[in-house]
Amino acid sequence: MPEPLDAALTEVRTLLLDPTLTRAVAAGRRRGRRPTVARAELRPVTLKAGPRLQIATSDGVRPYTRNVAPGAESAAAVDELLAEPFGNWHVETADATLQLRVTKSGEAQVHRAATARPAAAPAGHDRAKEYLLDPGDEIFAEIGGSAAKRRQVDAFLRALAATLPDELTGSLRVVDLGCGNAYLTFAAYRYLSRRGLDVELIGVDVREDQRRRNTELAQRLGWADKVSFVAGTIADAVVDPAPDLVLALHACDTATDEALARAVRWEARWVLAAPCCHHDLAKQLRAQPAPAPYDLLTRQGILRERFADVLTDALRAGLLRVHGYRAEVVEFVDSQHTPRNLLIRARRTGTEATGAQRAEYRELVDQWRVTPRLETLLATADQPPVD
Repeated sequence: MPEPLDAALTEVRTLLLDPTLTRAVAAGRRRGRRPTVARAELRPVTLKAGPRLQIATSDGVRPYTRNVAPGAESAAAVDELLAEPFGNWHVETADATLQLRVTKSGEAQVHRAATARPAAAPAGHDRAKEYLLDPGDEIFAEIGGSAAKRRQVDAFLRALAATLPDELTGSLRVVDLGCGNAYLTFAAYRYLSRRGLDVELIGVDVREDQRRRNTELAQRLGWADKVSFVAGTIADAVVDPAPDLVLALHACDTATDEALARAVRWEARWVLAAPCCHHDLAKQLRAQPAPAPYDLLTRQGILRERFADVLTDALRAGLLRVHGYRAEVVEFVDSQHTPRNLLIRARRTGTEATGAQRAEYRELVDQWRVTPRLETLLATADQPPVD
């Protein structure tokens, strides 16, 4: 809910001067105004002269760092930064995280949360970077997104980073199926292009108004020649030539199956899909008794729904293996951020499925007497049958 900007910035000031501050980032700009620096980052440091507040700013070309003493000097430096028309503030202390975004109307959208406490790193190891794409990155001034959404996107990017080979170079065609507001689309482009890849990225969403909105965002970011959008269904949207990498974040129910089926038809090299909702198999399980001796698994509604989730994603991974992919199902973000926190991650090997892999899949389907939507989609796409 929007809040008065002055009051929100006063809260930011308190956190910035708090002795437990760990890190803060200011970036982006407010509507019709531009800060004198593109970005500012604050963090506490300990020097020979004692504790200092380190302020690193950049004009987009050259960085500048200064260390200011606690007390009046730090307060004056913080006040100077708060007077700048930044569009976003991200502040972390030992106990709290605050995310502030200035709206077009000049009010503040503020998200507050307790700071997650990571497990202690092994002796001799530095703490890992908390974010792959900084939540204070200037792109968020344009694309928005709640703190929770940014955590999901960052976690998805970490899974992507672990999937792509470190030595990957050259051009990379990417499609984000069911892109919605395109938070992942823009964040993925930012991350991949910073890896030095020549990225061409297409976002697909069924709504024409989303296509227009996202296209305007790409133009404002100066990425319109590299990031484009298509209005159409996941199954039928025109994407040509075929992509190397397919992304799908929380495509609902069988939309995830449509995303996986298209990836297989394209023979995409990599696929990352985070499923959302699993109504299709849940409905099939409700329509018939469970095979013996598994009646207890599906007798209670809540257990049947959860089992349907597991069965659906297990069969999806099995089908991908049958069709020439090495597939795994992993947790990509902590369940406290979203209950839909599983990720199907697959890499095309082109290796023909073994008889054992086909039999393993078929036995599970036959035992539960279900017809996975992904199997139907692949069968109608002239893919080899699963015997």
